Amino acid sequence: MERASSGVKGLDDILEGGFPKARTILIVGSPGSGKTILAIQFLRAGALKGERSIYVTFDERPEQVKENMSAFSWDLDRLEAEGKIMFVDATPFRRMKTAATSGPEGRAGLLTVDALPEITLRALVENVRRLAEEEDVTRLVIDPITSLSVRYQSPVKRRRAMLMLFDALSSTGATCLVNSELRTSMLTRKFQLEEYLSQGVVLMRTGIHEGNVVRAVQVEKMRGIAHDTQLRPYLIGQNGIEVFAKDKVFK
Repeated sequence: MERASSGVKGLDDILEGGFPKARTILIVGSPGSGKTILAIQFLRAGALKGERSIYVTFDERPEQVKENMSAFSWDLDRLEAEGKIMFVDATPFRRMKTAATSGPEGRAGLLTVDALPEITLRALVENVRRLAEEEDVTRLVIDPITSLSVRYQSPVKRRRAMLMLFDALSSTGATCLVNSELRTSMLTRKFQLEEYLSQGVVLMRTGIHEGNVVRAVQVEKMRGIAHDTQLRPYLIGQNGIEVFAKDKVFK
């Protein structure tokens, strides 16, 4: 099976080469665990190989995301200007509007949801899918999926929304990462619908051990490929996330 490098040192070792191409992978983690950093590293790895990608942000506007990533010297503005990473601003979706107001056109590489005919999930999904097809996108990130859970309180409507989104992602043929918040502790965690819909699940945990912050990643499932299922420590440093694929979390 063809692989797409995660861009994260050590994680490709756990995955024995990288994420399976053209699959949808769910990244589940607590606040501050580095889900967005992992997503950007993944897109940047593709951009450095000449691939084109889309980053859909529901929580923060693209300018905020790039500002948060400024510590890593990844020059996201240049990659955006070159059309290697296209940012889709979906933050208006979480404001529960039913229709968009006309707004200024986004600059090159930036699609604003205000320019869509309607801020609905269906309209957003169709625009992202069309953009992916027109731009021959091979990598795609949704960050995070939590807004769907907030907007669709009914379990039936939420299920339909999730199915629509995951079906649309699969139809792009791109390798997709979908970020999701870890809402409970690992011991009391309940499986969410999106975990069953995705072809892979990566857990990012943050805890305290003997007074120190400990971060650990676990590939809970990854259909179609052999992979390490053990908890492995990782650090967030000046080059982003680095996973120590041979180390144990607790010795």
